[in-house]
Amino acid sequence: MKDKPKVLVGMSGGVDSAAAVKILLDAGYAPAGATFLLHDADAESGAQDAAEVCAALGVRHFVFDLRKEFSTRVIEPFLNSYVAGRTPNPCVECNRTVKFPELFRKADEYGFPFVATGHYARTAKRGGRILLLQGADKKKDQSYVLYNLKQEELARILFPLGGMTKTRVRAVAEKAGFTKAAAKPESQDICFIPDGDCAAFLRSRRPEEIRPGKFLTPDGTIAGEHKGMACYTIGQRRGLALAFGKPVYVTAKDPEANTVTVGGEEYLYADALTAESVNLISAEEIPDGMPAQVKIRYSQSAGPARLYPAGNGSVRVVFDEARRAITTGQSAVFYDGETVIGGGVIASVSGFRSPH
Repeated sequence: MKDKPKVLVGMSGGVDSAAAVKILLDAGYAPAGATFLLHDADAESGAQDAAEVCAALGVRHFVFDLRKEFSTRVIEPFLNSYVAGRTPNPCVECNRTVKFPELFRKADEYGFPFVATGHYARTAKRGGRILLLQGADKKKDQSYVLYNLKQEELARILFPLGGMTKTRVRAVAEKAGFTKAAAKPESQDICFIPDGDCAAFLRSRRPEEIRPGKFLTPDGTIAGEHKGMACYTIGQRRGLALAFGKPVYVTAKDPEANTVTVGGEEYLYADALTAESVNLISAEEIPDGMPAQVKIRYSQSAGPARLYPAGNGSVRVVFDEARRAITTGQSAVFYDGETVIGGGVIASVSGFRSPH
């Protein structure tokens, strides 16, 4: 294996990373697995499952304890963002500050020229740049959470699953005998909040900052008392415990006043946002009025829009049609078809109007 390209594969212990190692091995690479311990909930089980896969394939497996780094770089900013009235995406932040930086650092330390993950995304070379493309399986595409990758990182990344469907990936794992990994269910919750109760997590970590306050209507009328501004997100309907005789949703939050505004669905729509800390992939700069399709959440479809440079690494996005529940703290990712133009964190929302 001395002459084979060495690649360090990030492994969670699930089916995707297990299949990625097998595919790379069959393709003539010399892979090794690397599992990061990020929080107590996954401190042992994922690493053990990944180790079993690597042992079965006869490849090395490394375990690195990054719980301190994860707490500092992901969990604390997550808490700070909620307290500031935003709704963050910790997966995006983890990829930006922990998983990829540490994977590259470990690859350099142990002499691996390439790294790989089980993400459903692809890369391609075009016009002197390396592009990030959506995965072939659009239902599983994960390019949204990868928009912070730099050119020098994309030059060394392999995405073995990018051209595959999830069904095919499970079949690869099953054929290789990785029945345990293939049978694992999809993870739907935030990894460090396994029960999905974000409000309870916030109260347990920042009890002094989760204080009761007032629910307001759009005209400023007091509508009731909330349990803590940070525990709500734009577009939320459940758990408000308000009697209006019609559905109402969280439409705005004011961290300074500790208020939460609720209203009908018509108050959720806006046609413009400003994204900050923008990372561009397919181009070095954005021309005024550049057409794009923009996703404002991982689970939502992209909408047609125009992009405008706004200075200081920011981009203003103006949608052709109003979008529902644009939320600060989430990421806006810009696409040209399957190609990721770039993306940034939503800092402000404007142009509120009814969709009708």
